[in-house]
Amino acid sequence: MTQPRPVFFISDGTGITAETIGHSLLTQFTGTDFRTLRIPFVDTRDKALAAANEIRLAGEQAGVRPIVVNSAVDQELSAILVESGALMLDIFAPFILPLELELGTKRQPRMGRAHGMVDFAAYEARINATNYALTHDDGIDLDYHEADLILVGVSRSGKTPTCLYLALHYGVKAANYPLTEDDLSADELPRQLKKHKRKLFGLTIDPIRLQQIRTERKPGSRYATIEQCRKEVALAEMLFRSEQLPNLSTTHTSIEEIASKVLAQFGIHRHMF
Repeated sequence: MTQPRPVFFISDGTGITAETIGHSLLTQFTGTDFRTLRIPFVDTRDKALAAANEIRLAGEQAGVRPIVVNSAVDQELSAILVESGALMLDIFAPFILPLELELGTKRQPRMGRAHGMVDFAAYEARINATNYALTHDDGIDLDYHEADLILVGVSRSGKTPTCLYLALHYGVKAANYPLTEDDLSADELPRQLKKHKRKLFGLTIDPIRLQQIRTERKPGSRYATIEQCRKEVALAEMLFRSEQLPNLSTTHTSIEEIASKVLAQFGIHRHMF
């Protein structure tokens, strides 16, 4: 059996940029198995030598040339990584020269700047939004006056992770409200949500997928039966239609895509960094 091809995301910082771009690249090659590993904070010669050795050994064990997606800005450290024999993909290389020519100046490489706390006000906003999402999760706190938006849907439809992603990455104060059986049987918006209707966005999900998620959480329960899942999803979608709420199925949609569509719906324009 062919071994998965080793792929390393290397950076002198967190490695988030290299991993994000690298993952996007790898998804274009379906049918190929990859084994990925992120090595952050490769910011000294010794660390670069250790990383190069790890990459080399991974290639020998897999019997195939490793791939390295590299966002390190120090060219001397990058040169050491090249000695591993891996295919090197420097994510900055295609853009630096055109930018230098356009701007009429040479770049000044600085390690670890991409995800540093450059804007303290924006960082504090993200922290405050994260605290807000946690205190307004699953209907814990029903005071939604400060909310930028409120996600509604049946239990385990993806509300909480989406709210946390919006908070952590964009500083958006996102609350979420779980639609219970009592809410769904009333055939109208819960009283707590009516005055905030303009902030509402519905999340739905395929009942079979919902059953799988709920079974992992509460196996053997009525809550996780396919009949209960189908009933709740059908009533929730009926409510979304009757109240004319914007909504989205999370079944085959990533958290990033859900968040982007929610932000677009409300016209919220926030920068990730």
